[in-house]
Amino acid sequence: MRFTHLRHRGAFTVLAGALVLLGSVGCFSKRVTRIEPTAVTDLSGRWNDTDSRLVANQLVEQTLGAGWAKRYTDAHGGEAPALVIGTFSNRTLEHIAVGTFVQDIERAFVTTGAARVVASGDQRRELRGERTDQQQHARADTRARQGLELGARYMLAGDLQAIEDVDGRERVVFYQVDASLIDLETNTKVWVGQHKIKKYVERARFGF
Repeated sequence: MRFTHLRHRGAFTVLAGALVLLGSVGCFSKRVTRIEPTAVTDLSGRWNDTDSRLVANQLVEQTLGAGWAKRYTDAHGGEAPALVIGTFSNRTLEHIAVGTFVQDIERAFVTTGAARVVASGDQRRELRGERTDQQQHARADTRARQGLELGARYMLAGDLQAIEDVDGRERVVFYQVDASLIDLETNTKVWVGQHKIKKYVERARFGF
């Protein structure tokens, strides 16, 4: 009889432990909510998609405001200048999706219509391979002709830097993006600009 009592007591203990475990798992479950891709979000204070988009727009606005594109267009019968986006080096200590930032810059330029964006070096190599393949395998009236590429007159390049200051629960992150527009014929910089972001992050105080 005592053995039966102990066995039931042991089963109850196991069941209670299982319920506690399930309760703990429930406490740590996550919920995912879909939001608009253009919504401004800043959870960690690190560089994010909003920073990439806003800085790209600011740099393009700055460079076009310098007047070089209009001067080129006026001197070439209304033809917009062609440019290629070069390398933007990540000199911060955190991972930054530089490729996304470059694409944001390209999108901003194309949207304005004030300049034509030429494919990057890697893209050009792939495109040339496709054109070469077409010369042999594609129907004659559908082949993309060779030797008609638009040469870029300017290159936009730069780098991203960051400084972080931390004290206890408080953190300030400072980002600086520098960019230069270079004339490919003369190597002269026709525009130099930068955009800065400063974020203050305070961790919540939890009391237990």
